[in-house]
Amino acid sequence: MAIFGVLIPVFLICSPLGDSCRTPDDFVGASSPGDIVIGGLFAIHGKMLHSGEKPLKPMIASCAGFEVQVFLQSLAMVHAIEIVNNSPLLPGIKLGYEIYDTCAEVTRAMAAALRFLSKFNASKDLVEFRCNYSDYTPRVKAVIGATYSEVSMSVARILNLQLIPQVSHAATAEILSDKVRFPSFLRTVPSDSYQTKAMARLIHKSGWNWIGIIATDDDFGRLAVESFGLQAMANNVCIAFKEMLPAYLSDSTIHGKINQALEKIVKETRLLEILKEIKFTDNERAVYFDSHGDIITGYDVLLWKEIDGRVVITNMGEYDLEKDDFIFADKEDEIEFMNLKNVQSKCSRKCRPGQVKKVSASPHTCCYECISCPENYYTNQTDMDYCILCNNRTHWAPVNSSTCYRKMVQYLNWNDWFAVLLVVLSALGIVLIGAIFIIFTRNVDTPVVKASGGLTVCYVILLCHFLAFVSSSLFIGQPKAYKCKLRQALFGISFALCISCILIKSLKILLAFSFDPKLQKWLKGLYRPIPIVSFCTGIQILICSVWITVRSPFVQENFSIRRVIILECNEGSGVALGIMLGYIALLAFICFICAFKGRKLPENYNEAKFITFGMLIYFIAWIIFIPVYTTTFGKYLPAVEIIVILISNYGILCCTFFPKCYIILYKQEANTKSAFLKMLYNYSSKSAGSISINQSSLDSKSGTPPVPSTNACGKGDNSWLNGSCHLQASGPREVRGEIHAKNTAGSTVPRRRLSSI
Repeated sequence: MAIFGVLIPVFLICSPLGDSCRTPDDFVGASSPGDIVIGGLFAIHGKMLHSGEKPLKPMIASCAGFEVQVFLQSLAMVHAIEIVNNSPLLPGIKLGYEIYDTCAEVTRAMAAALRFLSKFNASKDLVEFRCNYSDYTPRVKAVIGATYSEVSMSVARILNLQLIPQVSHAATAEILSDKVRFPSFLRTVPSDSYQTKAMARLIHKSGWNWIGIIATDDDFGRLAVESFGLQAMANNVCIAFKEMLPAYLSDSTIHGKINQALEKIVKETRLLEILKEIKFTDNERAVYFDSHGDIITGYDVLLWKEIDGRVVITNMGEYDLEKDDFIFADKEDEIEFMNLKNVQSKCSRKCRPGQVKKVSASPHTCCYECISCPENYYTNQTDMDYCILCNNRTHWAPVNSSTCYRKMVQYLNWNDWFAVLLVVLSALGIVLIGAIFIIFTRNVDTPVVKASGGLTVCYVILLCHFLAFVSSSLFIGQPKAYKCKLRQALFGISFALCISCILIKSLKILLAFSFDPKLQKWLKGLYRPIPIVSFCTGIQILICSVWITVRSPFVQENFSIRRVIILECNEGSGVALGIMLGYIALLAFICFICAFKGRKLPENYNEAKFITFGMLIYFIAWIIFIPVYTTTFGKYLPAVEIIVILISNYGILCCTFFPKCYIILYKQEANTKSAFLKMLYNYSSKSAGSISINQSSLDSKSGTPPVPSTNACGKGDNSWLNGSCHLQASGPREVRGEIHAKNTAGSTVPRRRLSSI
């Protein structure tokens, strides 16, 4: 309140404001110098004070009616300019302002606009007359305001001379949208065309079609009336009268105009009101009009009877409209009246709700038969001529139904027994992952773990399996937008990463046990673990990103089932889903080929054989998935994909880690360095003998003498895990106390190259 009390005198007594505030001439305003000056026009006072006499000289009348809300708007402009000046937004440049009170008067606003057009930094506030204003610099660069449309239109015409931008915060006249007439005018509020359209729509929705219009007699009011008239005509609304009020008038004038409008409304309806008040008595019966304009009289009930060959008409009673009941003179007349119900005079019985009348072959329309309404149709009254169709999207009705029933919304719920079973299987998989994690962590230095690629690769593969199990839970429960987008992407990316890591292991197994120098050289050049895994996974990430961006999955209601609504995830693009799954299948196929080529490796090192089995399980599961998924519908459709994810995930997890866990837990004697060396030596000797025989056979055919093998890298004995050479067996070799005879043929016994994967 303290700030408010200080700032109000700016427009009341023109005290200094900002760096320098002055009151130019008789204007009420505020200003602050600057390199760039912005003008402001606000109706801080609501009206002008006129003396009522014809002015003898040009003068600007005083203002009255302080408007607090508009004053606060002007302070907001000052505050915004001060914020810009105190910020580094415009270094070396200061914004100034000149704010004038238009008093809601066109004349005063135009006087302020002329000041805006005066030359910048001139000693006097003069507007120079020129033929060419291209190099003329006015006092202000832009103008904020004015508040009223009529004032804004007048100011805009003046500012158009210099095309000074004018931004109004309240002027809504539709004509201001004409950029041919007002090229430099802008506003932050919608045009009246939208307002009048909304008003006409509201009246139409309310069921009114006979209205009157009261508007202000200025450009704004006249244009609004014209626009509203067109909108009302389009909505079949009629305008009874139009009353134009002065733009600025006193309370007495307002009441007078309103009374005149009321007279126009009452004038034509006075007679109707008098008639509604008429009430008199005729033959001891009150005669008057009810609220609907009807006379409240009853009806006599007459009975025609034939007595002795002649017709006798008797008055049984009367029907009272007010009581909505029959009144009888005596009890005998009432009994005789009730006996009339025993007379049957119907061609057909009434059709019950749920049935509809079907006209028979008889020419009489009162003769018909009743048939039941078909499914999804109903009738809720008797003797209806047609069945009403239920909203098939949200409701249904059985045959012969008298109402529609809302369809049940179904999805694979968490409390569904099948969903619970799938969740238990997913949780069991996560428990197995945790157990494998513990086993491998506690046996990190054993040959089996090292031969599996070490903890890093194993942890990554286990993490991928964990994410795949977690992704299956996103298929359960009420579908949400984030679930639909996340579930396929999470499974696709995690599984692609898992297959990529297994592919690297398959490549390294081939590289470690390859005897073909050319193949070994090619595999060695191809083997780049991190780039290959990053590239293979990155392609899947790109596929999922494009899918979610271009054709994102969304939640939809499936109405294909008659009595239920299936809430499900629409994948957005079946092609994108196929590409994602097809890419995983491609990686799995490459991994399968590489693993299949290494299926005959040493028993304790034959990981490729189990990788082959895992890939076969994956292929079989997803091949079966395609026809099952395309032919399944209903709430259990997501369960089909969950089952396939679980099968493929379990298959690869078990084939990859269970054989190693078995060796670690139950065959610890085989999980030693000496056992691995002995196994590898025997395998290498057998493989080398086979190669030597094949080579000798080829040499005998070609006549070329055999050439003994040499060390592939010219180095000595390397590490049993990280060696990359063939060892020459030139003499007896001792392996943990065992002596192996020298190769008498002088051939070399290549040692298979192993590495930690």
